[in-house]
Formats: sequence, structure tokens, C-alpha cells
Amino acid sequence: MNRALASLVLGAAAAAASAQTGSAPTGGPPPDYSTAERLLFLSKQMVDVKPGVALHYRFEHSGSRDAAFGDDVQIILARRDDGSCCVGRSEFLTGPHRITLPDVDDPDGNPVVLHFLERDIRDMQNATQGAAAYFRKRIRMALYQGASVQPVHAQYQGRPVAAQQIVLTPYQDDPNRARFESYVLKRYVFTLSPDVPGGVVQMSASVPGSGSAPLVEDVLTLQGASL
Repeated sequence: MNRALASLVLGAAAAAASAQTGSAPTGGPPPDYSTAERLLFLSKQMVDVKPGVALHYRFEHSGSRDAAFGDDVQIILARRDDGSCCVGRSEFLTGPHRITLPDVDDPDGNPVVLHFLERDIRDMQNATQGAAAYFRKRIRMALYQGASVQPVHAQYQGRPVAAQQIVLTPYQDDPNRARFESYVLKRYVFTLSPDVPGGVVQMSASVPGSGSAPLVEDVLTLQGASL
């Protein structure tokens, strides 16, 4: 994520949380970012990704709500037309599943995080007729004050890597939960490691179903990087 976008996203989260909890008085210093926000949005995940490199991810959609599918995602660190560096350009899914997302200028963080969340929010909006802005706010609030962060061991290309895992359930304490009852237990898991290209090992968003199968589950997993 570029700095301006990070400021917008995280500033909104902190302001909303502060207003809700009264943790920062009017005119006082703004609250600090949470550990989850720093890991997910403020880490320099793209620092070791060279211009021209493409990060490859596999996206798997499953669940009882609709038909399962698997598809590919790429994040490309591309030079601008004038040769200067760089923009983060996405190819997020293909064919009927493809979504068009804006380039991210001078990305420090990995644009795939925002793109994964944007696709998820659009899916929720279509399924519930809820407002995208409301879902974004709940995710931001959960990252600011409700996320758990734990060290874990992850796998990348068959080898273990040390990672941090962020888990959040943005709608469990939602005052409007009755309107989105089937999504109350929706759970997001972000597995991040500085030892993989782009810093993101895996992300998932899942909604429990009435039986053993989830209602919806989306999982995006890093496959590798190439020039």
C-alpha cells in the first residue's frame, strides 16, 4: 500500500475506534496504530521485490452457497511508462471472476491485501445488499481493536518460514448483526512473513455453514515470484 492510501485506511479506523471508545479526547494526540494494522498495512512488504517481478497467488473459492472455482492472481511491480519505478499492478482472477482494481503507486505494502479485501467486500455487498463502506468500516475497526496476532510456522514452497498470523471476526459484535446474521461468525486470517516475496503467505475469509461445510470460504496462497 502506498503511504497516502495507508493513511486514509488506517486513519479512518483509528478515528472510528477512538470515537466509539472515547480513548482519545478531542484535540488530543491520535491513537497509535495496532500491531495488526502495522503488520498488515505499514510493513515494507515490497522492499525486496524488484521492478518487473510478478508475485503469483492461487485463489480458491468454495462453500455451499455457490459453485466452487480456482483461479490465479498476480501482483506485478511495473515501471511507469517513463521508466521510473514503480506501480503495483494486479491481475486479480480471470474470465467471469476477474475484477478490475486500480494500480497502487510506489507500494510499500503488498497491494494484494487490499485487493483481496476489496473482492471480499464486493462479494458481501452482492450477497446481502449491504453497503460496502459499512463492511470496510467493520474490518478497519476489528483490525484496530479486535484482532489477535500470534507467531506461527507457515509453509512456503515446501519449506518452513516464521510468520505472524492475524485473526479477526469483524461482525461478531456488530450492532447491526441481525441484518447480516449469516455473516456474524465470518473469520479472516492473514498469515504474513518477511521471509517470502511480498510478505503475504496466505489470506482467508470464511463463513461457517449450517453443516460441516462452510457457507463461503476464500483462500489466497502465495505460489512464488518470477521475472
